[in-house]
Amino acid sequence: MSNPRRGATLGGIPLKHLSLVTLTFQNSALILIMHYSRVMPVIGPRYHTSTSVFLNEVIKLALSLTMALYDMSANTSANPPATVLFQNLILAVFTNESWKLAIPAALYTLQNTLQYVAVSNLDAATFQVTYQLKILTTAIFSVLMLGRTLSPRRWAALVILVIGVSIVQFPYATTEPTGMEALKDPNSRPAFLPRSMEDVRNLGSHAAAQLSKRSATYEGIENDVVSQNPQMNASVGLVAVLVACALSGLAGVSFEKILKESTPATTSLWVRNCQLSFWSLFPSFFIGVLWVDGENIAKTGFFAGYNWIVWTAIIAQASGGVIVALVINHADNIAKNFATSISIVISCLASFFFFDFKITPSYLVGTSVVLFATYLYSKQDYTHPSPVKIADYEKTTIDGNSRYFDTVPGLLIKTPPRTGGLSTSKPGTPISERHQFQRESDSKREN
Repeated sequence: MSNPRRGATLGGIPLKHLSLVTLTFQNSALILIMHYSRVMPVIGPRYHTSTSVFLNEVIKLALSLTMALYDMSANTSANPPATVLFQNLILAVFTNESWKLAIPAALYTLQNTLQYVAVSNLDAATFQVTYQLKILTTAIFSVLMLGRTLSPRRWAALVILVIGVSIVQFPYATTEPTGMEALKDPNSRPAFLPRSMEDVRNLGSHAAAQLSKRSATYEGIENDVVSQNPQMNASVGLVAVLVACALSGLAGVSFEKILKESTPATTSLWVRNCQLSFWSLFPSFFIGVLWVDGENIAKTGFFAGYNWIVWTAIIAQASGGVIVALVINHADNIAKNFATSISIVISCLASFFFFDFKITPSYLVGTSVVLFATYLYSKQDYTHPSPVKIADYEKTTIDGNSRYFDTVPGLLIKTPPRTGGLSTSKPGTPISERHQFQRESDSKREN
């Protein structure tokens, strides 16, 4: 049965196409902005990822509450007052076994934190391709926890996916080391020699502007160098994205398992998003903000290092859950994977133009293999049509006896042997042929 929501439009544009375009743009822009926010040169301390993860959940909770309130008002026949809608929404969020979602909420929070670690040490294009391993982890956890069975084609697609990601990672160009040790080594990078008095003056002004923000101590200079040229470690980024993929698959499958086992199965998806965001506030604040970065936040402040780029990354990440929910309501999973594949291509091109990303032959081959594996996995399995059942009265033989109609007295006359074809070219059934034989026998008796 078709979903009526998939035919909805907004301003004459189908919501299916609009949600897919929005998801493609969000997937591409999010990773690019997150990566740039972690590697852009800053003066002073860089923003703490724990605060961004916490604010992400706060904004996501506000968006989910708004959508859930709108969904409740749209599905209510009467026009209840706003106080009644809020009471029903609060009752729906804090009931329906919402406490069970605390586990996937904590997993999602840790996954978001590891995403920041990954994009801080990998370029956006490599992260996008490697992060597709969440398809593999989701499939494995679905088999283990939900008892699903995968076709041989899907298992082959998962193997091809791993091969494609491995090709992208090997060989990986190492980034130049930064820090005081790199500055002490004269062979670590090419030296810059000013060739005019203007270059000397500009170099001195730039150095004075950087050192004026801190005291001329060894620690202060090193922090300034690290802030201006953040160091990227490909090994740390690869481990972070692999663990994030595992957490993504585990969180998604556990969330689905909880939804299937919950007693009221009619709870809307927006209410479930509200429950997830609410329970995500606790680990993101108490573990991330207070325990991990509490000391540094007390020194620098909660919003230290924030600018419009950081806020854009937080809002883009928070809106991702809402956009995915819209795609689920108005499109399907195949269209979602197609949008993800397009975002990989966009991230690759954007990294080439804006981040000096070098597109190597191994990256092209590996990305092509990953895209093919994604398509192969999301393709629907072919189902064989059910065999045609022939009724007993249409069978030419009964219990293996081809002379059944000739031996049973009174049923039909004995079928004479056929010496020629029928007078018509229209194919006949066994019953119509016997009627033809009966008419020929009757005509012979009359003669």
